[in-house]
Amino acid sequence: MKSDKNARFILDASILLYDPECIYSYPDSHVIIPISVIEEIDHFKKDFTETGRNARIVAQMLDKIRNEGSLTDGIALSNGSSLSVFVMEEKQLNLPAFIDLKKSSNRVLAATTLIHKDYPDNTFLVTNDINLRVRVSALGIKVKAYEEMAPNLDKIYEGLPSRTIDKKEFEQLLRSGRLSVSKEDYYANQYVWADFENENQKLICRYHSNEQALMPIRTFSEGIWGIVAKNTEQEIALDLLMDPEVHVVILAGKAGTGKTLIALAVALELMLSANRYQKILVSRPIFPMGRDMGYLPGDIEQKMEPWMQPIFDNLEFLATNKQSPGNKSGGYQRLLDMGMIELEPLTYIRGRSIPHRYMIVDEAQNLTPHELKTIVTRAGIGTKLVLTGDPYQIDNPYVDAGSNGLSHVIEKFQSYNLAGHVYLLHGVRSKLAELASNIL
Repeated sequence: MKSDKNARFILDASILLYDPECIYSYPDSHVIIPISVIEEIDHFKKDFTETGRNARIVAQMLDKIRNEGSLTDGIALSNGSSLSVFVMEEKQLNLPAFIDLKKSSNRVLAATTLIHKDYPDNTFLVTNDINLRVRVSALGIKVKAYEEMAPNLDKIYEGLPSRTIDKKEFEQLLRSGRLSVSKEDYYANQYVWADFENENQKLICRYHSNEQALMPIRTFSEGIWGIVAKNTEQEIALDLLMDPEVHVVILAGKAGTGKTLIALAVALELMLSANRYQKILVSRPIFPMGRDMGYLPGDIEQKMEPWMQPIFDNLEFLATNKQSPGNKSGGYQRLLDMGMIELEPLTYIRGRSIPHRYMIVDEAQNLTPHELKTIVTRAGIGTKLVLTGDPYQIDNPYVDAGSNGLSHVIEKFQSYNLAGHVYLLHGVRSKLAELASNIL
């Protein structure tokens, strides 16, 4: 056993391919990358995907750092930590015969075991590979997931808090439409139940950080494009979507809660009736559920059509809904033909500037934080971005409920008044869909 009080964080490929900057996430410590991890990352460098891009970034960063000294001995980083590459020799190992060292995860396990032997009190393996965490933990070694970017989901989805107010405050809220509160109590655009003490009266209010006040939300009793809010969360969603000062709106929630339908209804209202936007731009990540059907024939529109069918279903409902002013548009197909509704593959969005659009990214929980950063930074002047998705219904194998881009955006934007989010709880698709969502 060697004496060294610095914590040793061993990073595997899943962490580096998720966030190449993770080597700077552990200040005043020793960051170690097993050489087998670099070999594994090398297999991805030619991929034209986010993973391939991150693999190339990792290689470039390590190549730049190695010029500062010896990666074997350790090189000092700008945050007070040091970085080294661990080279393992098989003769050093004393592992069970059933462990196949041809598997990359087992080579990481072996390297971790050797480092832990010398520094048992302060060695940590950092990995998002759940099975690897279980195996390493079974050997008595400390493990953790990469949580530098993971939000507190309980905090994000805690629902509507209540604030009990007295008669004087309640009358002030009704009379002036505002109630001054401490800015430390709420985050920007947070929604609150204002409860009048001793009376069975409630008001849904939104905290406006620039005013440092709670204000009752706007209600749309006549509905938006034929869609009337069926619960409190949908009322909040309409309030956010119809506010021109809120540029990023996140609608999270389980399947069937009306996220996409409400977003599209407001889009049609603001584009066709209010003339606030020039076009509606809609996109979805391409992740199949179950077995992939392979390549699809045709041009971009034809290839995108199967992925966009949920959008078309909602547009058709809005166009045929008796309560909607669908006759103004002549049906959604006419809007598509006129180019007023665009279907955009996220593959080609990098480098674009998108002004004066109402932009919807559906199923955003399947995106990584970096992918969503790329999308959000495309928004130009006069563009409103709406992200919808369910953080607990993920098809992307490289992210989970805490590390996906949707949860990340909610966490990072909650202090800024140009963004707002709501978590929709109640299914409205059908009684069957709601029951299935809850019990299956």
